[in-house]
Amino acid sequence: MTNDKLTLTAAMATLGLLLGAPAQASDIAWCKDGKTITFAGVDWESGAFIKDVVSRILADGYDCKTDSIPGNTITLEMATANGEVQIFAEDWIGRSEVLAKAMEAGKTIPVGHPFTGAGEGWFIPAYLVKGDAARGIAPLAPNLKSVAQLADPEIVKLFADPEEPSKGRFLNCPSGWTCEGVSTAKLEAYKLDASYVNFRPGTGTALDAEITSKIMQGQPILFYYWSPTAVMGKFDVVQLEEPAFNQDWWSQLTQEDGKRDAGCAFPPVEVIYAFNKDFHAAAPEVVDILAKAEFPLDMINASVAQMAENKQDSSEVAEEFLKKHPEIWGKWVSAEAADKIKASIN
Repeated sequence: MTNDKLTLTAAMATLGLLLGAPAQASDIAWCKDGKTITFAGVDWESGAFIKDVVSRILADGYDCKTDSIPGNTITLEMATANGEVQIFAEDWIGRSEVLAKAMEAGKTIPVGHPFTGAGEGWFIPAYLVKGDAARGIAPLAPNLKSVAQLADPEIVKLFADPEEPSKGRFLNCPSGWTCEGVSTAKLEAYKLDASYVNFRPGTGTALDAEITSKIMQGQPILFYYWSPTAVMGKFDVVQLEEPAFNQDWWSQLTQEDGKRDAGCAFPPVEVIYAFNKDFHAAAPEVVDILAKAEFPLDMINASVAQMAENKQDSSEVAEEFLKKHPEIWGKWVSAEAADKIKASIN
């Protein structure tokens, strides 16, 4: 090689360092083979946010092709078990017979926890119990604290359904969500199905809109909800007491043809990244990443509240999270992947 060529080669190498060397190939064999990692495309805020953060990390940090398919909880849990979906990024253990059977059969493998400390139940606005002097709202049900009291005719009247005013209205989850089936079973178990309309909104967005509208207007509302969510972070609400969790009763409530002899509180929350078994075996590097990928609960609440208030897409808020909090997600990935993610988002 001539001196001129050596000089040119050195100059090109220096220019490459200045401009940034090409990204190295992914360390994840699944991605090296050109396969796509498909996520469960859930439509609730925290699930969409977590999915988009993880998807972006794998795409930008490890050169993976990522995608998602939409659907309700049960459909997507089935898709995870049969391999159409590789990762369900916010799946709640103990809420679905589909997930329970898939895990028992070894078709779905639990990995890590996207967050801990969450909860779910039936709620009312705090002003129904405590009032709200600043808004001139009197406490219409100062003694209401338990689900058992919902059978009182005066309480039923308080939550009167606009279309069937002789009954109260219970605002459930959208049809197809696991929580919808459980709350429907609870209404039967608590003998409330004859006195309450089991109202199911069409989407998670419609559920949030109904709750927000009622609370902003200071009106009574009885609804199912969970955390982490924007609603829980934004409004002062009271969770109604239920009989303590009982595994035998719960097993019946979560079976489509189960008995409805007794209701109980939702079980302690355990949320996982659910992996398809074949992907779990083929992508140990992704397993390692998500085993460490735990989001602070208050951070998720803040992120989903931002989505709701600013009407932002989950992918936008996910990118902001990655920009602002490398101290959190940087612990989940390799140093090389962290540098590539930072370069991509900046």
